[in-house]
Amino acid sequence: MELSGKVIQKLPEVGGNSKSGNAWRKQEFIIETEGQYPKKVCVSLWGDKIDQFAIGMGEQVTLSIDVESREYNGRWYTEVKAYRVDRNGGAPAPSTSAMPDVDTFHSEGEEDKLPF
Repeated sequence: MELSGKVIQKLPEVGGNSKSGNAWRKQEFIIETEGQYPKKVCVSLWGDKIDQFAIGMGEQVTLSIDVESREYNGRWYTEVKAYRVDRNGGAPAPSTSAMPDVDTFHSEGEEDKLPF
């Protein structure tokens, strides 16, 4: 399934250790859909996907999601998990390189000349 919208809130990251002793972490985001009747949906990212996708406030995103419900003590809990994030504009994605491409230092038709 896919869900598109704008990130309107970024909740604090939470984490802990499972019963088997494995560390886990989760971060939730509130996405507001577009249209005549916008909806707000809480979506979670787990583990390394938090750093991999680095979702920021105000970004327009399309998320590939899984919806899962579980029963605990007679109550049902539903979670929307994102496993892929595509950016549609809004705030720019974080840059992976601080150095510009080599082409930005060389103009078309210029010869390589040293200043000395």
